[in-house]
Amino acid sequence: MKKGIHPEVHPITVIFTNGEQREMLSTYGKPDEMVKSAVLPVRSGCKYQTVGYVAAGPAERDRVSCLHSFYGVVSLADAPDSAVDLLVVVGGDGFMLHSLHNYVVGPGRSVPVYGVKHGSVGFLLNHCVDGSLPHKLENAVATELPLLRMEAKDVYGCTHSAIAVNEVSLFRGTHQAAKLRIKINGKVAMGELVSDGVIVSSPAGSTAYNFSAGGPILPFNSNIVCLTAINSFRPRRWRGALLPNDSLVEVEVLAPETRCVSAVADYTEFRNISSIKIKQDSSTKIVLMFDPEHGLEERTIAEQFLA
Repeated sequence: MKKGIHPEVHPITVIFTNGEQREMLSTYGKPDEMVKSAVLPVRSGCKYQTVGYVAAGPAERDRVSCLHSFYGVVSLADAPDSAVDLLVVVGGDGFMLHSLHNYVVGPGRSVPVYGVKHGSVGFLLNHCVDGSLPHKLENAVATELPLLRMEAKDVYGCTHSAIAVNEVSLFRGTHQAAKLRIKINGKVAMGELVSDGVIVSSPAGSTAYNFSAGGPILPFNSNIVCLTAINSFRPRRWRGALLPNDSLVEVEVLAPETRCVSAVADYTEFRNISSIKIKQDSSTKIVLMFDPEHGLEERTIAEQFLA
């Protein structure tokens, strides 16, 4: 095995239908195994040398089998520390969100991500028919997504930090409504909000829980974040606010010992929160790849007209 290669990643030799042989790194097969391909090799240079993938299950894993004839293919589930040029995620939006945190945001990996829809929801994903994935990867265009950072403090004095792709949410933790004080850039914007909670969402996340809670869908390039109330009781008609994306949102929980509140960044939850700061993290971004005929901007517009 070559020095420096992760133990799960090994060299194989791919034999194409025209007899041409090509050495690649892969988690497929066994070390130094000769693997026959059912297609001709790519004649023009590919954009990526090594493609990593994660799949929600066996059926989803089959969707990437066509990549072995074009690239070195690495399963990040088997070899999470491998260096790859592109990450392919096959599943639904929920699996995509977990994969972004587990393989990109968490380890600090700077790699573009192409999602393949194989689930019930696929706003961040692309539709691919069998065998079309290599062509899709070569023609996909990049879109940078800004992320949200939350810094929370609980009633015990402990601090918690997390990154969110979609949204940061505060939820009441008991049968009683939460009582919250909201500050924007250090100034009190609302002295007391009585509600089930609030959501701060990015433009990409505005189509998710934010939209279900009655918040607006934001144009992707709007440079705005959305603050949305969840079932506001007082002020009864207050739905939320649109804020510049460099705004600092601070929420103080009033009476946190008796009216418990949880903070959730995408799916990472912290309980018994007393205060929280939320702001777009200008130093951290992820890059998603989309088919040129169906980019994120077009998806955002289309989402607003769904019945």
